[in-house]
Amino acid sequence: MTRAVILTGPTASGKTDLSLRLGREFPLEVISADAMMVYRGLDIGTAKPTPQERAGVPHHLIDIREVTEDYDVVQFARDAVAAVEEVRARGRLPLIVGGTAFYLSALLRGLPTTPPSDPAAMRALEDELAERGLEAMLAEVAALRPAELVRIERNPRRLLRSLEVYRATGRFPSEFPQAQPVLSAEVVAISPPEAELERRIALRTDRMIADGLVEEALRVLGPLRQAARRPTALQAIGYREALVFAQGLTDRARMRADIVLATRRYAKRQRTFLRTQLGAALHDPLQAERIMKQKIHDLEIS
Repeated sequence: MTRAVILTGPTASGKTDLSLRLGREFPLEVISADAMMVYRGLDIGTAKPTPQERAGVPHHLIDIREVTEDYDVVQFARDAVAAVEEVRARGRLPLIVGGTAFYLSALLRGLPTTPPSDPAAMRALEDELAERGLEAMLAEVAALRPAELVRIERNPRRLLRSLEVYRATGRFPSEFPQAQPVLSAEVVAISPPEAELERRIALRTDRMIADGLVEEALRVLGPLRQAARRPTALQAIGYREALVFAQGLTDRARMRADIVLATRRYAKRQRTFLRTQLGAALHDPLQAERIMKQKIHDLEIS
């Protein structure tokens, strides 16, 4: 089975900075495991590595889809394994970097065996969501399987997929078994202490707003708001809040507070997933860097 090293952690924990430092020391290439960095144009709000950074350390699975397109976990697993094999075939070392839980789970625990999506059923559910609203449909899931709400994370696309599968099979996606893992990987999770992580989230939010988050949201995602279907890219944290602000429904201070709160909640869910689902210890940045160097060295000589 193909081997790699995974560097993960909650958002704003320093994964990108650490991966770039490691890439200057080792013959690494980064395979992104971030569900929003796949989209072209979503640069500021995803804290995407800059073109200059990517020129210094090669990256894969970034900017591979338009925001009008969807990109699912099955496609990711296929593309990630292909990238890992390509990197290793060239005598270089693959480093998977990202915090998207269902991407990491697919690599380490196997792909879900849920049935493929039915476009007609999904369109009907999208119409139902527009009519009933998010809260009512979340309440439907809560009445059936309260634990499923943790996996859905209030994500409308994930909610609709869950209901599509349940209505067709009587089971939610989490109740289907998973296939065999597609990768053999060592996992290192970086996470500063909670107070420091919250400080980093606030600072990153301020930097994104100053760098033009609202303008990027309007330019890239604004035209999609009136689309018949809601592409996955519209669910990205930060962009939703920026579009609400641009509509004049909140002020700048409320937008900032909403982004910080949503990001903190997401980081908390990521930390919980890493501990409980992947069994990964959360290391402070200095520990994580030391461990990563050893893991990469081991991979280099294997």
